[in-house]
Amino acid sequence: MDEARLLPSALTTSAVALLACAALPVRAMVAHRRPRTNPERGDLTHTRPGARRTVVELTLLALAAGSVAALRRRGTEGTADLLVSAAPVLIALVAALVLVRLYPLPLRRAAGPAGRLRGAVGFLALARAGRSPAAATTLPLLALLTALTTAAFGGSVLNAVADTRDRAALLHTGADARVDTPDGAALPAGLERAVRDVPGAQDVATVGISHASEHVSQDKQSLAVVAVEPDAYAALARRTGLGGFTADRLATGDGVLGAVASPEVAERLGHAPHRIDTNGGPVTVRITAVRPHTPAVPEGDFLLVDAAGLPRPGSATSLLAAGPDLDGAALRTAVRDTGTRLSVTLRSEERAALSDSPLQSGAERIYLWAVAASTGYALLSLVLGMALTAPERAALLARLRTLGMTNRQGRQLLALETLPLALLAAGGGMAVGWAAVRLLAPGIDLDRLALADTYGATVPAGAVLRADVWSLALPAAATLLLAGSVAVAQAWWAGRRTPTTHLRAGDLR
Repeated sequence: MDEARLLPSALTTSAVALLACAALPVRAMVAHRRPRTNPERGDLTHTRPGARRTVVELTLLALAAGSVAALRRRGTEGTADLLVSAAPVLIALVAALVLVRLYPLPLRRAAGPAGRLRGAVGFLALARAGRSPAAATTLPLLALLTALTTAAFGGSVLNAVADTRDRAALLHTGADARVDTPDGAALPAGLERAVRDVPGAQDVATVGISHASEHVSQDKQSLAVVAVEPDAYAALARRTGLGGFTADRLATGDGVLGAVASPEVAERLGHAPHRIDTNGGPVTVRITAVRPHTPAVPEGDFLLVDAAGLPRPGSATSLLAAGPDLDGAALRTAVRDTGTRLSVTLRSEERAALSDSPLQSGAERIYLWAVAASTGYALLSLVLGMALTAPERAALLARLRTLGMTNRQGRQLLALETLPLALLAAGGGMAVGWAAVRLLAPGIDLDRLALADTYGATVPAGAVLRADVWSLALPAAATLLLAGSVAVAQAWWAGRRTPTTHLRAGDLR
């Protein structure tokens, strides 16, 4: 059996080797079957896309549409799918090919006004940009747009993950720090003053959380009533961004307490005065504002009232503190010095716990490395693309210097020559990055990326993937800055050598 298979294997191997060796010579013979006296110009403005390029572009368009549709429909769950994973790259490639087709149009329109300006630098720069080889423009643009789109998409994902974790931690604690008593007991005297002295504590409020009964349609229901000091609590709510309101919303008039309620409580009680039974006695409340969240009860239904308006004000059971630089260790020390057994919850610790699992930390590192690699790839492609044409540009400057062009004009010429491509890459990268985020956002599961499986929380309301301005603008700005810097450096280096040297180098090339 082994000898019987040897001949077909040898013939197949020989046929493959013959085909591989003959491909390039046959292509060269076909390309030169007709002698050309005047070869066609291969620059950007005169090159016309052929049928093969159109087929490739349509194929990429179909793949990109399929990957976007698959990602939006199935999401990122399940087994790895190369088509879904390549969605941002395919979108960038399709956009780059479209921009390459549109790129000559503004160059042609700008050539006329540039020719009427004083001086020849602007006109020469546009002419040089339009006469650049098509391959020297297409390939760097493909690389730049792919890298910028990937960087923008990855940066937006990282920013959305960070915002989601911050919001989830805030919804768990209600503020930057929370101190609770066991079994609803009263807070020790002097705790509020001690916490106010903690470094970084800017807003501190004590609240008393109890349960009241409401009578709606003859059904007795339990309701969480939060007794607060209006001024301190309103300032803390505004600082945390959880249901901020003004203190006058809790004002008392004609024996009716103003109240801030959650949407479901407001729907049950209505906005007319309503009588409820609290631990401090029966009171009449009127809802003056509706908020989805509040620091004392960040998740769940609530009714905020002024503690001074209750018939028998109860004791405070929780303390909330807010401040961007709150010292957690000092806060724990202040609480421990009271001699009472209290629980301290810090928002920073809850935030850190969300990224402890390998899934969250690993996914975050993947996106971070993708952003870094894409940015470096974009800058490298830009530098290599400009270095490829460096001898030709040096020879051009040498010829123009023999005609009277100064070194300053030479720097301006090279900078303006690279400006159209850099602007196209930067602007196109920002637009395509924004479009990629909008197209792919429904398929990105922020819950799995941002929140640990053991945390048990859900994605906060409104936590969706959005385009991050800095992730769009910073890579684009770096592209423009590097393109201008490389062009100026080329002009400076060319100015150090004599025109004869550059002309001889250009002739040899």
